[in-house]
Amino acid sequence: MSVRKQRPDADHLSGAKRKLANFLSVSGNDLCADCGSPDPKWVSANLGVFVCIKCSGVHRSLGVHISKILSVNLDEWTEEDVDNVIQLGGNTAINLKYEDSIPNNFRKPLPDASIDERTDFIKRKYVMQQFSNPDEHLSCPFTPAAINCSSTGVNPVVEKKYLNSMRLHNFGQAFLNTRKRKDAEKKSNSMAGMVEFVGMIKVNVVSGTNLVIRDVRSSDPYVMISLGTQSMKTRVIRSSLNPVWNEKLMLSIPHDVPPLKVNVFDKDKFSTDDFMGEAEIDIRPLVSVAKALENNGNANGPSKQLENMDEGKDKNTHVNNGTITVTDGKAKQDIALKLQNVESGELQIEIECVALTQ
Repeated sequence: MSVRKQRPDADHLSGAKRKLANFLSVSGNDLCADCGSPDPKWVSANLGVFVCIKCSGVHRSLGVHISKILSVNLDEWTEEDVDNVIQLGGNTAINLKYEDSIPNNFRKPLPDASIDERTDFIKRKYVMQQFSNPDEHLSCPFTPAAINCSSTGVNPVVEKKYLNSMRLHNFGQAFLNTRKRKDAEKKSNSMAGMVEFVGMIKVNVVSGTNLVIRDVRSSDPYVMISLGTQSMKTRVIRSSLNPVWNEKLMLSIPHDVPPLKVNVFDKDKFSTDDFMGEAEIDIRPLVSVAKALENNGNANGPSKQLENMDEGKDKNTHVNNGTITVTDGKAKQDIALKLQNVESGELQIEIECVALTQ
């Protein structure tokens, strides 16, 4: 396996990230696995492929049960995480499996492909596995408890006939699989109206204060953030009305920038999760500042405050101390977010707009 010269900045990295940078230098990993764009900076941790920013948006919208996208540079990596990616073999090895039999009349997307072309190809490649070697068993990009791959190489998540043919003693598992299939199809179908991305939004859900009680004496809260059709959620903090998450989540920003929606829920085992408040954040000012910084090349500018967010722009928005700051060329906001439609509760959130070039 031929290896290209290590990137200059790899010497300044340490541990896991140095190992990941070295693996990214391997021939084949230096081009997007799906469209061939050079210098991909995103990786699907469970599929093991390096992809460009545009293809990463499609992967991310399919859901982490299919493809868990992480940034090579922006996310934290452990030695174990990197070893797992390396063991999968990289772009060349994965494409030999998932692109074994692309029909002659079907064109793989090019770097300038539209979002619709990318979406169609990526769904066919990883979800339906239409181009996989039928003689080679492929592990599914789902959780182990989900669904086994069929002998045809087509993932049963889209094979309704397979689920309908489940035997009676497997009825319980079949019902679970049907729900997972419908969820996956719903997420995939929501991609139809997708547009190009202008960047990424990095959300650090820091903590909650004075959240409402939804159990007998406390709550088991978690936070779900949504941007357009994309959603991610934090881990559950047990028995706390003042939880500390310090959990970073990342979403793609569509060209027509929607509000960042924040919902808090109480996790229940045997019933529907209880509502604990909601809010919206208008991220357009932050995106505008980040775009200006990228266009001006102001990567090392001094720290400064740019503007304050207006409070209460609508019934679901109440932001305090939402000043946009620029530090080392990065546009950030520290927000105290008052939850709406509940008796009490506030979230501390930090958001950062990440340029496409990172």
